Amino acid sequence: MTTPKPLSGIRILSLALNLPGPAALMRCRQMGATCTKVEPPSGDPMARYNAAAYAELHEGVRVIKADLKSEAGSELVHKELSRTDVLLTSFRPSALDKLGLGWTQLHARHPLLCQVSIVGAPGEGAEDPGHDLTYLAQNDLVPGLELPATLYADMGGSLMASEAVLQAALHLNARYSGAGETPHGIHLEVALSDAAAYLGLPRHWGLTQPTGPVGGAHAGYRIYECKDGRVAVAALEPHFAAALCAQAGADASSRGAMFDASTREAITTFFARHTCDELDGIAKAHDIPLQTMRA
Repeated sequence: MTTPKPLSGIRILSLALNLPGPAALMRCRQMGATCTKVEPPSGDPMARYNAAAYAELHEGVRVIKADLKSEAGSELVHKELSRTDVLLTSFRPSALDKLGLGWTQLHARHPLLCQVSIVGAPGEGAEDPGHDLTYLAQNDLVPGLELPATLYADMGGSLMASEAVLQAALHLNARYSGAGETPHGIHLEVALSDAAAYLGLPRHWGLTQPTGPVGGAHAGYRIYECKDGRVAVAALEPHFAAALCAQAGADASSRGAMFDASTREAITTFFARHTCDELDGIAKAHDIPLQTMRA
């Protein structure tokens, strides 16, 4: 089956370094966009601290080097912009203004160009320093002292940025279809703090709080220890919960049984006496949604 390429024919120029911008560019290239990236003479820091990640993020991307603060670099960028549909940036607004690449300046010189700006926070907060961890902490997504398992705000923000590019592409399509409007580009802003807030909605709603059904209160949706590792079980639906309880010797007949301490204790004991291999077999035989994690 042919994979749809909704961004086929769209030309993107990216000035964004590190993770969110390149990850968004990777998604756009996968959707068919022609992608070019301008890096400083020293290159993208990602290439130095994780060459494998850099290589995967930039596969199929044309990379050129230029000093944006120099006259030659500025001329090169504007030459590229003259044949670009969407510009992707991740600088603070004040930094873009100093480079002559703020939206007002760009729109005056390239009125048909669209821009997607990745910033830390919306509005005036775009000038404040921050990173993935601070945006997650702001949205109650760092409950303990351990670092989160991945860069949720950065990756969530990259998806929002690629979504914004799709919005720009739809605008371009309408513009070129002769809908009667005066041709013009649009500017879309994507804030990483907004991405963190969106990812944090289940916690805000109480779903993933310790008292919530997918926060640990439901005995069928938890992490348990087993003989040689751990097991993640997601037996939320009544038929899955019943299958799990049947194996654990727990009573799942009442509506609130999966929230009882006795049920959790029975399931804890059940998992503790089995190995990962044994649990994989039980899960397959009795249609129980679980994933074993060997030590």
